[in-house]
Amino acid sequence: MEKIFVYPGSFDPVTNGHLDIIDRATAICDKLIVAVLVNSSKNPVFSLEERVQLLRTVLKGRNNIEIEMFEGLLVDFVRLKKSNVIVKGLRVVSDFEFELQMASLNKSLDKDIETIFMMTSVKHSFLSSSAVRELARNKGKIDELVPSCIVDEIYSKFESRLK
Repeated sequence: MEKIFVYPGSFDPVTNGHLDIIDRATAICDKLIVAVLVNSSKNPVFSLEERVQLLRTVLKGRNNIEIEMFEGLLVDFVRLKKSNVIVKGLRVVSDFEFELQMASLNKSLDKDIETIFMMTSVKHSFLSSSAVRELARNKGKIDELVPSCIVDEIYSKFESRLK
């Protein structure tokens, strides 16, 4: 049976920290679905379509990865994709507290779905999409924080927002 994992997130934008989790998750599953979510509690800078396109650019040529968008309950999406494993990246203790709560809630909704927590590499432990957005908005250096193939797209998003 094929091992399919789902890695959900807003990816606004995708960072090297996300890529670290993606690389490590694909090493232990047959297929990874990177699920770009509509999160009503967040106000994203990049549209859903733009976030998917950035991920497609970054992950181009990787046959064991699918990129999809979804809205609604994560457990419903996971079931729809014939998976039973959710991958979540953790940077700091506060991430764990929130993600443990979410994993417990998901488990209460479907006892067959497991959540795997992966600690991000130490070199990415400070990194967040919001930090990248703030740096890019103020023309700070993001070259080492996001994949090089999307740096210009991120900067141009903020230049167009200022016009």
